[in-house]
Amino acid sequence: MDMTGKTVMITGASRGIGAEAARVFANAGGNVVLLARSQDDIAALAGEIGKQAIAIPCNVARYGEMSSAVATTMQAFGSVDVLINNAGVVDPISDLGGADPDAWGQLIDINVKGVFNGIHAALPAMKANGGGSVLTISSGAAHNAIEGWSAYCASKAAVNMMNRSLHLEEAANGIRAIGLSPGTVATQMQRVIKASGINPVSQLNWEDHIPADWPAKCLLWMCSPEADGYCGDEISLREDTIRRAVGLI
Repeated sequence: MDMTGKTVMITGASRGIGAEAARVFANAGGNVVLLARSQDDIAALAGEIGKQAIAIPCNVARYGEMSSAVATTMQAFGSVDVLINNAGVVDPISDLGGADPDAWGQLIDINVKGVFNGIHAALPAMKANGGGSVLTISSGAAHNAIEGWSAYCASKAAVNMMNRSLHLEEAANGIRAIGLSPGTVATQMQRVIKASGINPVSQLNWEDHIPADWPAKCLLWMCSPEADGYCGDEISLREDTIRRAVGLI
């Protein structure tokens, strides 16, 4: 997929899937806009990528910051062609009765409101340009309850419905809304899960997880016409048919 002349906004771009996606899309010729709260990390990544990248410190849970990031992106590159809603957290990992209400709510602010904020801020620019792709990181947790993950499961279920609603409302305006359920990925989130010792996911070995560049490469493939049949739906990177299409096996 050639992304030359296209601009990609990536939330949670400081590490893991977000950072790898920035490298993959830049290598495909795209302009990449790196959004995260970790200013030093995204600045370093932008320096690594070069003039195709800009770093914008941003807390996705705050709509004003996301809206400003879109405005800065338009000034720098003139369009928003792809939005990758990647920012997300898994904490707090605890039973419902023992959860801290403020921490539980903060996860919802990041994982759910953050996705809404990104879509709401980027949508006018995309529609004015004839359309664009909204790619949102989902999870098997959107469909299956997991012990200790009430907040995370609830947030991913909500994001799944948000993606489907966006498709119903905006597909006619050229908006391609697709979710990606990557499976377990070798990122910092898995270290947090491992340390919790709660539920079977925490018992997985590091080598059981796929590398972060796999979902990054899948996100690039999702921008191609080959993925059009998944608009309004989710893609599972656990499926061999998807892995073959992306060129991973």
